[in-house]
Amino acid sequence: MLMKSDAAAPRAAGKQDPQAPVALVVGSGFGGMAAAVRLAAKGYRVTVLEKLDAPGGRAYVHRREGHVFDAGPTIVTVPYLFDELWALAGRKFSDDIELKSLDPFYRIRFDDGDHFDYSGDPARMRAEVRRISPSDAEGFERFMREADQCYELGFRTLGDKAFDTVGDLIKAAPLIIRLRGWRSLHQMVSSHLKHPKLRIAMSLQSLLIGGNPFSVTSMYALVNALERQWGVHWAMGGTGELIRGLVDVFEGMGGTMRLKAEVKRIEVDNGVATGVTLADGERLPADIVVCNGDTGYLYKNLVDARWRKHWTDARIERGHYSMGLFVWYFGTDRRYEDVPHHMMVLGPRYRELLDDIFRKKKLAGDFSIYLHRPTATDPSMAPAGCDTFYALMPVPHLGSGTDWTTQAEPYRQSVQEALERTVLPGLGQHLRVSFCTTPLDFQHRLLSYKGAGFGLEPLLLQSAYFRPHNRSEDVKNLFMVGASTHPGAGVPGVIMSAKALESVLPDPATFRR
Repeated sequence: MLMKSDAAAPRAAGKQDPQAPVALVVGSGFGGMAAAVRLAAKGYRVTVLEKLDAPGGRAYVHRREGHVFDAGPTIVTVPYLFDELWALAGRKFSDDIELKSLDPFYRIRFDDGDHFDYSGDPARMRAEVRRISPSDAEGFERFMREADQCYELGFRTLGDKAFDTVGDLIKAAPLIIRLRGWRSLHQMVSSHLKHPKLRIAMSLQSLLIGGNPFSVTSMYALVNALERQWGVHWAMGGTGELIRGLVDVFEGMGGTMRLKAEVKRIEVDNGVATGVTLADGERLPADIVVCNGDTGYLYKNLVDARWRKHWTDARIERGHYSMGLFVWYFGTDRRYEDVPHHMMVLGPRYRELLDDIFRKKKLAGDFSIYLHRPTATDPSMAPAGCDTFYALMPVPHLGSGTDWTTQAEPYRQSVQEALERTVLPGLGQHLRVSFCTTPLDFQHRLLSYKGAGFGLEPLLLQSAYFRPHNRSEDVKNLFMVGASTHPGAGVPGVIMSAKALESVLPDPATFRR
């Protein structure tokens, strides 16, 4: 079911007007591919330029010895956003992609061995809350009601609206004030729930979009309501199947995909974007340029400083950036049937660990682990009788000065030891594939400023109007989609950034010659 209809009618497969204006999309992550589909539907001739050897960006897929590893995002939480994109090409999403609902959504394992199974079943959620803290039962109901308000106002009302002007901010201000958006998410949760475990279970979701629950705006309680409203789903074959499907839809509309095409410069003439220059020196002219990449890196490295009155180097440096990510991908020659699809294996500290990561920029000796086991749902992700995993740990971004060339392996070994003690006994004896990515990979491979995993942290004054705009504040005909712009990170957020983009795009007819 579509929540909102799209104005653009489906375009004939494979047809693009050779006289239509040219749009270049830099980056083929979810935001870039969603933008490419919407641009093609509006009547632009679209080419997507991807630095890597395969599409996806942060949703790249690694294949090793029969194991399939989704590099980054692993779930679908708002399926109708994909329905909309397929419908723009006159196709049905469900004909191409099989989604499977997850139950529970994820298991939160506390350091004392207790756990909370987070699901979409209201009765079971209430039972889990009462099991941990009977006195918090009514507080949980109040929290979910407030989370529903955040969802209605923050996601449905504002999520796909480009915050392009001060007027847009003024219109939204009453909603933000009404929800007391100046509070942190953890403050909001704590106003309803008293037990420390429940406060953790209802606030850690902001980490999935790069935000410290002790500092991001309470509006991000919308994630809890969003999951309950739409469920948490797995795309059979892996998240990479979603990217493959989007590429197929885009190319079916006549779009062009170019791999190993790294952009080294956004060409600007008299304050107007006129195309790009690739790493090999090739110049590609365009009427508009849409960037699905880290905005800090983009402005600092791809746009000449003389054109940047707003996003100066100093302003970029002053920003508060999300944490970095250390991800250990591994496959085993046995299956761990007791481990669900998603599990948060928490360490002994919560607030103190996040303080080390976000404020002190210190690589701590302890950690919390987001453990992903797709083979719990989809055996095709590994050879028969084997399991595929990734373990993701929030760590400081490269502003910490951590030397990952020497720290990566000791850190990985510590993670392995922790998993062996808790949920994966005998892990070391059963490893058959193992490799890691660190903030250095995010900086050099994904071109992320400071190696941050999600761009600017989603603080109140780095959200909506205060986040890099979907339409560049500095350069005409330069636009942004993805985690670093409005509305922010997470698969729903980056896909909705392409919807927000539509509201500020010039009509293709304005470029007709």
